[in-house]
Amino acid sequence: MVSRDQSVGQPGDVIPVAHAPDGARRASARRPSKERHPERRAIVHLSAEYHGYARTGGLAEAVAGLANSQHRAGERVFAFVPLYATVREAVKRLQLLAPPHNIAMGPMKERVRFYRDASRGGGPLVVFVDAPGCFDRPGLYGDLRGDYPDNHLRFALFARAALHGISKLVPGQLLLHAHDWHAALAPVYMRTHPDVTPHFADTPTVLSVHNAGYQGHFGADVMAELALPPELWHMDRLEWYGRLNLLKGGLVFCDAAVTVSPAHAAELRTPEGGFGLHDTFLQLGERLVGICNGIELHNWDPAADDQIVANYTADDLTGKTACKDALQRAFALPRRADVPVIGMSSRLAAQKGFDLVLRSERLRAGDTQLIVIGEGETRIRDAVAALAAASRDRMACSFTFTDRLEHQLMAGADMVLMPSLYEPCGLTQMHAMRYGAPVIGRRVGGIGDTVVDNETGFLFSTFDVHAMEAALDRALTHFRDREAWEAMMRRGMARDFGWDHSMTGYAEVYRTAERGVSASP
Repeated sequence: MVSRDQSVGQPGDVIPVAHAPDGARRASARRPSKERHPERRAIVHLSAEYHGYARTGGLAEAVAGLANSQHRAGERVFAFVPLYATVREAVKRLQLLAPPHNIAMGPMKERVRFYRDASRGGGPLVVFVDAPGCFDRPGLYGDLRGDYPDNHLRFALFARAALHGISKLVPGQLLLHAHDWHAALAPVYMRTHPDVTPHFADTPTVLSVHNAGYQGHFGADVMAELALPPELWHMDRLEWYGRLNLLKGGLVFCDAAVTVSPAHAAELRTPEGGFGLHDTFLQLGERLVGICNGIELHNWDPAADDQIVANYTADDLTGKTACKDALQRAFALPRRADVPVIGMSSRLAAQKGFDLVLRSERLRAGDTQLIVIGEGETRIRDAVAALAAASRDRMACSFTFTDRLEHQLMAGADMVLMPSLYEPCGLTQMHAMRYGAPVIGRRVGGIGDTVVDNETGFLFSTFDVHAMEAALDRALTHFRDREAWEAMMRRGMARDFGWDHSMTGYAEVYRTAERGVSASP
């Protein structure tokens, strides 16, 4: 695959996206600062998603929230993200940061460029890796037919290109923080690729595992295409039951690893919860820790949210009644204040417990209203749509997921359902409690770490329809006692889920990585 070449001018040029990549024109160029900060190590995030530009789920919000919090704490922070079609839609002007560079990955040859959002000021410097043959596509990971068959090449090229961009754009000492399997080859290349190792020999690396259910499995035949030496095909390196496992490679070669809740860190070390990688997680020992994600409190504040029809506080919940009415009206449900509205904001995946929802007689027959929003698997989307069509007065759905719709659902729902098979952290339960919607959730991962049973929500343990329905019945009984229900709402709204609580944990993880850099394989 050969990319379309671009005529782009010089580094520092500002490119109006409406005219890029072809026929780009000069516009009040401002060159990036060359100031060096030898006394401050830079933190560089590599992620397939970043909130505001490219998002399919919680990964984007988690990475951006962490990066923004680190920036506010005075750190020097960068983030490298693919320049998808969605980025071009979100950004008004792109500024070229460095001359183009040719990178080959197997049959894929790309002329890679690096841009920033010229319309954005402050915050971490988000660098977009522009490889049009890889990323100028309708979806981030696939289309309606499924995952793109060349995802191994796309994200390997992203890792190699990002490392080149870092060497050109990030002065001084740095720490690289890669996120999930899409960026997991970066630590591998840093320790094994002859063109990369000299520049990054002393660079500590951290790998965040946001969702170990997705690992980047590919056939052994792609090793050479990804410039991976044959000696890495070993059970102690990247081989996994006869397959190439990119997440495993990142875990083997990183200096420290973190997952997104303490409970999930323990789950990953077990045969039942480790997704076939429990031995790898066990071998990490103290180098694997769990730190709960946070949320951006200023973005999730019902008292100031401009995406909902009425604002409200824990002291005055009147506005939430108006939000519920607006939500029922928007989804063509009967506008009844006495009927509890149950919200689900979720990727449409088996992980999220949709099999329980679809089998629940209680949800179909009870005097409740269920609203589901999300994107994902065709099988689940079709089943949810069919159930909604058969229960028009009790259920509605939207498969066009937007930030605005999620905010409106959190503000209008009385309670939020999260019957997850597993949930590494989850941000939805934090959004829900912040907006006065107690959570009905399974006691796994971050749900169990953040929701207090009978205090801010209703938890169940067994992944079973009857266990979920028992928790739902407890919630509905509580809902009928308005005084007790509002007290629960206020307890949830009072919880502080801001990122500041996580910063101490990440600082320690980074110190672990810095101590362990010389011990990498």
